[in-house]
Amino acid sequence: MSRPTPKDRPSKRPGRVTRTARGDFDQIPSGSSPPLNRQSPFVLGFFGAVGALLAFWVAERVLAIGSILVLVVVAMFIAVGLNPLVELFERRHLRRGIAVLLVIAIVLGAVALFVFAIVPVVSEQVTRLVDQVPTWIHDLRHNKTIQHYDQKYHILSHLQDLVTGGTLPKKVFGGIVGVGLAVLSALVNVFVVIVLTLYFLASLPAMRRGAYRFAPASRRERVADLGDRILHNVGAYVLGAFVVAMCAGISTLVFLFIVGLSEYAVALAVVVTILDVIPMIGATLGAVVVTAIAFATDPRTGLFCVVFFVLYQQVENYVVYPRVMSRSVDIPGWLIVIAALIGASLLGVVGALLAIPTAAALLLIVREVVVPRQALR
Repeated sequence: MSRPTPKDRPSKRPGRVTRTARGDFDQIPSGSSPPLNRQSPFVLGFFGAVGALLAFWVAERVLAIGSILVLVVVAMFIAVGLNPLVELFERRHLRRGIAVLLVIAIVLGAVALFVFAIVPVVSEQVTRLVDQVPTWIHDLRHNKTIQHYDQKYHILSHLQDLVTGGTLPKKVFGGIVGVGLAVLSALVNVFVVIVLTLYFLASLPAMRRGAYRFAPASRRERVADLGDRILHNVGAYVLGAFVVAMCAGISTLVFLFIVGLSEYAVALAVVVTILDVIPMIGATLGAVVVTAIAFATDPRTGLFCVVFFVLYQQVENYVVYPRVMSRSVDIPGWLIVIAALIGASLLGVVGALLAIPTAAALLLIVREVVVPRQALR
C-alpha cells in the first residue's frame, strides 16, 4: 500500500472553539476571525450613532426643500380638487387630456378675468381706504378714552406716521427691491403650481393605479376603494370651500351696496372671500375687517355690519356649510378645530387648509379599517 502524502493527510492543527448565543460550541478553522457580536455595546453604539446622523442629515435635506414640498402639496391639493370637473367632462365623452386642458383653460380664464376686471377696482378702493385713514385717526382723537391712551402711549401718532409716512411698505417688503423680489417670487411660485397642477391632473389616474400596486394583491381592491373615496372627499371639500367662500363674498358685496359702503364694497368683498377660505377664523377675520372700516365710516353702519355678520355666520354654519360639505367631509367639530390648529402651526394657512381633508381621510381609514379589525378580536 502506498502511504498517504502530506498533501492528503488531514491537518493536525487544532482550531479554536467558540460558543454561540445558543450555548453550542462551533469549531472555527484556524486563521479565521470570530463572527461579529451584534449585541456588543460598541456595535450597538456605533450603528445607533450612524443611524442618528443619517436621520439628522435627511431631516436637514427635507427642511432645505420645504418650500418646494409645500408647492408640490398645494399643486396636488388643487389637482385633486379640480379632478371632479375633469371627470365630469370625461363623462361627456371627452378624452382626459382634452378635459384637463379645458378645465385649466376655464380656471386661468377666471383668474385672468379677476385680475383685469376686479384688481383695478380693488386697488383703487384700497388706495381710497388708505387715504381715508388720517381722517379717521383725526376723528378718533376727539374720543375721551382714545385721548387718554394716546396721551400716554402716542398710539395715534405712531399709527398715522406708519400709514402716511411710507414706512409700512418698507418694513414689510424691505423697500422697492424687496417688493420686486416678493412679486417675482410669487409669480414664480404661481407658475410652478400651475405647471405641477397640469401634470398631476393629466397623470392622476396613472399615479393612483401605481400607488395601489404597493398594496398586497389580496387587499388591493379594498385599498383602491378607500383611496378613491378619500380622493373624492378631498376634491369635494376643495370645491365646497370655494363655493362657501364665494357665497360669503357675494353676500357681503350685496350688503355693503345696500348700507351705503359701495365705494369700498368690491375690495371688502374680495377680502371676505379670501379670508373665508381659512378654516375656523377666516370668516371672523373678514367680519372684523369690514366692521372696523364700517365703524370708522359711520357708527350706525358699523352696527348694521355687526348684525349682518352675526346673522350670516349662523346661516353659513347651519345651512350653507352643511349642505355644501354634506358629500365631502364628515368629521366632528372638535376634530376640525384640533386639525386646523395643528395644520396652522406646521404650515401656516396652507396647513390649515390641508388639515381638514387630511383629518377626514384619517378618520375614514379608522372607521373602515381599524374599528372593524378591533371588533373581530
